[in-house]
Amino acid sequence: MGPGPSNVAPSVLAAQAAPLVGHLDPAFVKMMEEIKGMLRQVFLTRNEMTFPVSGTGSAGMEFCFVNLIEPGDEVVIGVNGVFGTRMADLAERCGARVVKVEAPWGRIIEPEAVAVAIERGRPKLVAVVHAETSTGAWTPIEDIAKLAHAAGALFVLDTVTSLGGCPVRVDDWQVDAVYSGTQKCLSCPPGLAPVSLGPRALEKARQRKSKVQSWYLDVNLLASYWGQERVYHHTAPISMNYALHEALRLVLAEGLETRWRRHQENHLALKTGLAALGLELVVPERERLWQLNAVSVPEGVEEAAVRRRLLDEHRIEIGAGLGPLKGKIWRVGLMGETCQPANVQRFLTALSACLQT
Repeated sequence: MGPGPSNVAPSVLAAQAAPLVGHLDPAFVKMMEEIKGMLRQVFLTRNEMTFPVSGTGSAGMEFCFVNLIEPGDEVVIGVNGVFGTRMADLAERCGARVVKVEAPWGRIIEPEAVAVAIERGRPKLVAVVHAETSTGAWTPIEDIAKLAHAAGALFVLDTVTSLGGCPVRVDDWQVDAVYSGTQKCLSCPPGLAPVSLGPRALEKARQRKSKVQSWYLDVNLLASYWGQERVYHHTAPISMNYALHEALRLVLAEGLETRWRRHQENHLALKTGLAALGLELVVPERERLWQLNAVSVPEGVEEAAVRRRLLDEHRIEIGAGLGPLKGKIWRVGLMGETCQPANVQRFLTALSACLQT
């Protein structure tokens, strides 16, 4: 019940243990097409260039940035936690001139602040973390996307913790480039990064003045492998794709709306139970994620000792705070397979016991 990875369904683990085939085998090529189709349904997009990058969610972040940023480009990035900070670092490594729109950790990126940053320059790209895993803040992005497009910029969205757990509507929100990870609300082992590039982003990647700095993540090369040509690029992680195929099947079998509602309901049950213990969530209610809950540590309580007891005595893992929130919060994950009423109740009972003794 930490910030990821989440628990994995038995059928996903079983799929991962299936016998290997070659990465150009007709059976695997067929599965690749099915994975692409299911990812489009989960991202709610028609983008043809939708597939899993071979790497974790951070590889998805790097994929979007190295393909869309060239040296000297101005980019505006929302920074309100660890992963916004990582975005800014990565963009600088791509040679970008980074303009940070900063908010306190545990708060959202406000559209008004983004508008000010855009008006002061001419950004090629605006990037925001939808669901900040380090704090539990859930930034509404529709207005920010409109601001980016009005300025002629691309809009890039991090959905590592949001995809499969709360609404993500790539086409409706006109997101140009999006990435995620498999180990959060999709409840698949870590190792793949679902990505999707819209037409505007793909055009920018194809019309670059300089080569993409990463050969491995160059969409112009990956498109030939994940497209119809099936040109050899790299040896794909076969077993991970088996697992993702099954995990996506389970997501779609449950239904996106039903799955989102399950995350919301269990979050509300956790919130009620925490209140009964005299505990509060750090993020204001209107800015609060369902699937990652930042719980304020009571004064006089050693947060690390409580986490140790939960793990050693109750076999429950939760996460610690990071950055300015280190030692001040517990991060409680309710993601995918982990997001069940029985887990909420088990955690509340165990936490109560740890706080009373």
